[in-house]
Amino acid sequence: MAKRSKVDAKKTRARLLSDAALLFGSKGYAATSLDDICAQAGTTKGALFHHFMNKKVLFQEVWTDLQLEMAAAARDAGIAARSKTNPYSALMAGSLVYLDWVLRKDFQTIVLIDGPAVLSISGWYEGDYELGIQGVIANMRYLAKLGIIAEHRIVPHAMMVQGAINAAGFALSRGEKGITKEGVYEAIEILARGLR
Repeated sequence: MAKRSKVDAKKTRARLLSDAALLFGSKGYAATSLDDICAQAGTTKGALFHHFMNKKVLFQEVWTDLQLEMAAAARDAGIAARSKTNPYSALMAGSLVYLDWVLRKDFQTIVLIDGPAVLSISGWYEGDYELGIQGVIANMRYLAKLGIIAEHRIVPHAMMVQGAINAAGFALSRGEKGITKEGVYEAIEILARGLR
């Protein structure tokens, strides 16, 4: 039997990630078995274990990829929305993308429901902070450059805004009474405009 090439291995790994994301997003972590993932990907457990030590490691990579995909969409929306007349437009455009994503079933299931359970609460927050804080800091730096907020408050304000947006995302995903995407968006804007 011929040895598989590096290209084949990359394709197999990508297929495993894609199919695992599909299954984790639709069925959840607990209801998705490694057999399910292998069957969906049309590969063997041996191939899966070649790329991922275990189900949790595979899940963490799926979680990270989904977070990075959302962050890229938020960053692109923020860049497209930059305005010389509204210094908050980039932050608000990125926030709106996040709010749209938290209403997606796959994002809710993988990132907001199973993420804290599988990765632990502290693991979830550490990963989310590392993946998301730079975009919020960039927005705070821009506000500092315009003299709207003090330079020494960039990181504390970024942490506070990221935490508020995450809390809103969790509330939206749970369908809490009285919490709407529009209401959360308005609250984020009021919070952002109040920063000094």
